[in-house]
Amino acid sequence: MSIISKTGAVFFDFIETIVIALSIFLVVYLFFMQPHQVNGQSMVPNFQSGEYLLTDKVTYRMRNPERGEVMVFHAPQSAHCAKGTGCDFIKRILAVPGESVEVKNNGIYVNGDRLAESYIPDSYETLAGEFSRNRVINLGANEYFVSGDNRPYSSDSRAWGPIKKEDIVGRVFYRYWPIKAIGKIVKADY
Repeated sequence: MSIISKTGAVFFDFIETIVIALSIFLVVYLFFMQPHQVNGQSMVPNFQSGEYLLTDKVTYRMRNPERGEVMVFHAPQSAHCAKGTGCDFIKRILAVPGESVEVKNNGIYVNGDRLAESYIPDSYETLAGEFSRNRVINLGANEYFVSGDNRPYSSDSRAWGPIKKEDIVGRVFYRYWPIKAIGKIVKADY
């Protein structure tokens, strides 16, 4: 076998490896999990701007989202994201289909009971937004009430209403950057 033949074989083996690796990456990215970067301060103190998260795209196909989970979803039109940016938000689920939500007395009330939210500091003020001011919100089938953990700096369901299940990208399950914050994302208990 000549040097040219050996070089060509090595080159084609390399190309084959690259194509297989890219194919596997594409299948995983499109159907199983997707990386997301936190942009902004809406989830402080639990998520910082610039952190990288993995979003599980399979779980919500097998079961419904649950209160306390952190998820990524396509921003509603009323959130006024720049056109063509593919704007996704990261927020915490506070209420699920069939529940009622009210924002009052510096807190979130679900079915009349105030949520005990130990993951946010007492100093964070929870005010009603344009959508949730002076009203009880009754969630329909496939509607979720979501909010950022940093209530004073979060554009969320208080401002633009519930999100629909079909807009959900997936459940945030792992933080992989920065190294000091690596770990599994745990659902909040109420």
